[in-house]
Amino acid sequence: MFKFTMATEKKKAAKKAVKKKVAKKTETASAKSKLEELKAKAKALEGKVDEEKKIDIKGEVTGKKEEKDDGLVPIEDYLKSSIHLGIRVITPDMRKYVYRRRADGLAVFDTAMLDDKIKEGAEFLAKYAPEDIVVICKREAGWKAVKKFAETLGIKIFTKKYPAGTLTNPNLEDFFEKELVFICDPWLDKNALRDSNKIKIPVISLCDTNNYTRGIEQVIPGNNKSSKSLGIIFYLLTKLYIENRKLDIEAPSLEEFVDDWENLVPPK
Repeated sequence: MFKFTMATEKKKAAKKAVKKKVAKKTETASAKSKLEELKAKAKALEGKVDEEKKIDIKGEVTGKKEEKDDGLVPIEDYLKSSIHLGIRVITPDMRKYVYRRRADGLAVFDTAMLDDKIKEGAEFLAKYAPEDIVVICKREAGWKAVKKFAETLGIKIFTKKYPAGTLTNPNLEDFFEKELVFICDPWLDKNALRDSNKIKIPVISLCDTNNYTRGIEQVIPGNNKSSKSLGIIFYLLTKLYIENRKLDIEAPSLEEFVDDWENLVPPK
């Protein structure tokens, strides 16, 4: 009886050993299979990275493979200024101007469209004489460019704060009349927008992706939060205004509108 029990135990032990060997082989094969799978995924990702490196950033922000022949400035200048970068918020009013979203969620304007809209804005602006225009810019990032624009063309400006009622209340000491109001942000410059709408003065405005355009007659879409972007916009508007009205004035250089412009580089 004792011998039979010992034999049975040995058989059980032998079976367990066989099972362990089989399980180990299976585990090894599974690990090798997973390793091969990971290697294949890594290779595929490497291919995608190489493909991303080859993407032409011009095509990514213009929607075209070739640059516009009649662009106001080379596309590299638009990229350097970040004029094409909106924010993550896109209003229904501004959705039609947005080309795509970046991987980080930021909205991207089509630079070819921005170029056309700056031309349209300049033509609209040129319908009015300098003395009939007022520019409102509460955002500090735009003060340098707005001041250079006003100084060159002889246009009245309000920076920092526009006192509500200045355009609508003749009893105020600083009351004045104008035929066109130019604002840099419909939200920050809402007092000027509201006053203009009350007395039916046309408004031209720079609008980012988060802006609403109600009460604005002429929209110039683009990044209205960066000093670089505001600088290139006002540089181009100054240049075009002089050309369109055939003024005997020399347009300042872009460097006078944007600090350290020479050392800026387009994003990679």
